[in-house]
Amino acid sequence: MENEEECRHMINGAENMGKYVFSIFTKPWKTMSVPELGQFVSGLGFDGIEFPLRPGYQLEPENAEKGLPELAKQLGGYGVRITSVASELSESVFAGCAGAGVPIIRIMIPIGEGGYLETERRTIKELENALPLCERYGVKIGIQPHYGEFVSNSMETLHIVENFDPKYIGAIWDAAHSGLAGEEPEQGLDIVWEHLCMVNFKTAFYRRANGPESDCAVWERHFTTGAHGMTSWPRAVKYLINRNYSGIICLPAEYTDEALSAKYIAQDMGYIKSLFQSGASDV
Repeated sequence: MENEEECRHMINGAENMGKYVFSIFTKPWKTMSVPELGQFVSGLGFDGIEFPLRPGYQLEPENAEKGLPELAKQLGGYGVRITSVASELSESVFAGCAGAGVPIIRIMIPIGEGGYLETERRTIKELENALPLCERYGVKIGIQPHYGEFVSNSMETLHIVENFDPKYIGAIWDAAHSGLAGEEPEQGLDIVWEHLCMVNFKTAFYRRANGPESDCAVWERHFTTGAHGMTSWPRAVKYLINRNYSGIICLPAEYTDEALSAKYIAQDMGYIKSLFQSGASDV
């Protein structure tokens, strides 16, 4: 009986794995050549990358229309696709994504002049203006919360994306920023579920940066490996499996100890895959 149960878990785990695309954000490796990047990502077992289409990286936004399809072709030689880009909402980026088969442009929303509510109103207007580009090029905008002076939690994200068709404007749940905002993973995912287009697995915790003898406490955020932050990856994975999520699982490879990013991302890739394969059954 015990062997039958183990066999059933193995079969279910294998079926689950086919539903997901495992991607890595390549921001820490901006100095790698494209062939080096392809070999590196493929060697870690990822299916694809989120590419930082930003100034100073292997490809910049103004060159996206011609450059992104070529980048996708080069990476494809290593069995790696571009699952999303972290970039801006210019037409060059939309055109490049369409030509390269990239489905999502990830953005974050900093709080600007006039405060939070004015930022929300302005962002909704900007997204309305970008909708024709989404429709023309078949590319979705994904909004990710970020700690600090940004749209920073799931409910704030929902207040923006609920105004739009999820075919064009989606929400990205990020384990680290959800935890830093004090959300339970099931709650955060449930809030944005109808617009969920990608899930980021990274994690962090708060630690005090000065001693108790100081007049005012200062807290800092420490980004760490998957098992050690404020958000439970096993609980998040179990929730995704129970609600039959399929799609992109992105590991942003953000660690406070940047020098060990390659070591840590290899550990986290093994950890997240083991959770999906087991169905997070130990939660």
